[in-house]
Amino acid sequence: MSELKISTTSASLLVKRGLLTAEQARQFIRPNLSGLHNPFLMRDMDKAIVRLERALEAGEKILVYGDYDVDGTTAVALVYQYLAHYVKSPDKLDYYIPDRYKEGYGISFQGIDYAKEQGCKLIIALDCGIRSVDKVAYAQQYGIDFIICDHHLPGTTLPDAVAVLDAKRRDNTYPFDELSGCGVGFKLMQALTEKRGEMLDRLYTLLPLTAMSIASDIVPIVGENRILAACGIKRLNEQPPIGVQALMEVASLEQGKININDLLFRIGPRINACGRLHSGREAVRLLVTTDIEEARQYANEVNETNSHRRDIEQNISVEALKQLEENENIEALNSNVVCGKGWHKGVVGIVASRLTETYYRPTIVFSEDEEGHLTGSARSVGGFDIYAAIDSCSDLLTNFGGHAFAAGLSLNRDNYEEFKQRFEKYVSEHILPEQKKPVIEVAAELQFADITNQFFKIINCLEPFGPENPRPIFVTRNAYNYRYTRAVGKNAEHLKLDLTDHTGSMQGIAFGKGALAAELLRGTHADILYELQSNTFNGNTTIQMMVQDIRLTPSS
Repeated sequence: MSELKISTTSASLLVKRGLLTAEQARQFIRPNLSGLHNPFLMRDMDKAIVRLERALEAGEKILVYGDYDVDGTTAVALVYQYLAHYVKSPDKLDYYIPDRYKEGYGISFQGIDYAKEQGCKLIIALDCGIRSVDKVAYAQQYGIDFIICDHHLPGTTLPDAVAVLDAKRRDNTYPFDELSGCGVGFKLMQALTEKRGEMLDRLYTLLPLTAMSIASDIVPIVGENRILAACGIKRLNEQPPIGVQALMEVASLEQGKININDLLFRIGPRINACGRLHSGREAVRLLVTTDIEEARQYANEVNETNSHRRDIEQNISVEALKQLEENENIEALNSNVVCGKGWHKGVVGIVASRLTETYYRPTIVFSEDEEGHLTGSARSVGGFDIYAAIDSCSDLLTNFGGHAFAAGLSLNRDNYEEFKQRFEKYVSEHILPEQKKPVIEVAAELQFADITNQFFKIINCLEPFGPENPRPIFVTRNAYNYRYTRAVGKNAEHLKLDLTDHTGSMQGIAFGKGALAAELLRGTHADILYELQSNTFNGNTTIQMMVQDIRLTPSS
């Protein structure tokens, strides 16, 4: 690391990310598209390209099929737009997003019937299909082939598709197994381009879609995902696709300053709202348009849908919290399980996430329909495998799927109480004490003198942040008021900090900590837990602390 000529503190940040040599650090800090893997290393990629080229050359109609969330809709938009340049006429290409409520997740019989009616001979399934053994067999009866591009865990039997592109296959040969669904679609298009001996420049214009999928699907931001995310965000800031540009406008995002958090918290929810309340086709329609005025019209509609989604989510969250708090044994429980009649199924997953913020426990939120059928979304807490907990009750369920951190499930009303008891029992017996409280991992203990411009530059080079590459959080101990610490905000609810620790001084903001102002002004010392961010005011940019927590300590 001495080759990089950086401080010991900066080097420790790189080492904690598994970057042990100067070359590893350079590749991580400067992600480049030249670092993408050969797509033909993926099992079945050669078969997929042979079948796809045959369809293109014969003028067969192709249906691009994807899930209704951000990952699925961006994948469909990417593959549909890219293939549009290869098909013999526009009517030889179509896309399909299943209805969340009528068809559910993944490949549906209705979707295959649609392909048959439209004369499609090939379906490219994106972000779904790895467990659709019966659906693929159904399609074969009508002479419809499948290329499956998925990133979920397969079952014991793979579908009998022409090609199954999924790096989580047991016989995987691909060097990176954490691609998003859109990422797998990107690799398919990369393979097609390379097979034809063409340049990849046109495919790279669609990189913002892969970045959006990576951010929203919460996949690890390492390896190939880091390259696709970083290069996608760079491209988005320089020249966003028309539909994304319109989304940026309604989300009040400034081109050139967009980061991965903007994709996760500002762009992603707007796209997701379409599939949650209406149809994911609305999102694809926006993402594939090339007319800016049309895009703005669609983006405004999407924005209104998202506002409606927020209102519904807020109302259900209030009802769900009330239901939990009415349980006199609430403090003794290790899980949150609630159910509401008529709760909108499209937002129960978000509500489950909200409940885990209030009561930090594995959580399931169910919606009951008029027939007494319950559909639920599950969210876990750090390190606890909620999929295993649900699987232990599988005999009570009509359907379930997911992974360790999030899952979907359904059951009949008659089995709800027993499920609730058995789920709570499993969680109580398997959850570890350290999993019952949120834990913030500290990257390093700093003195304020360590926070130099060079150190802050190294932190910025680690972006984009996300799973397996978290934004570093630091602690400084025994800091105390320097000059201008004070409570701020309409009700003095926030805390503006101006602190010193003998080695230097730092300013920062601590939201919701205004009540601590009096103690700090009296000279009480404190341990400060914080992130570092830039702050621009009156044209002057400084480094400031975004405080996560404060612990008062005896003055020394």
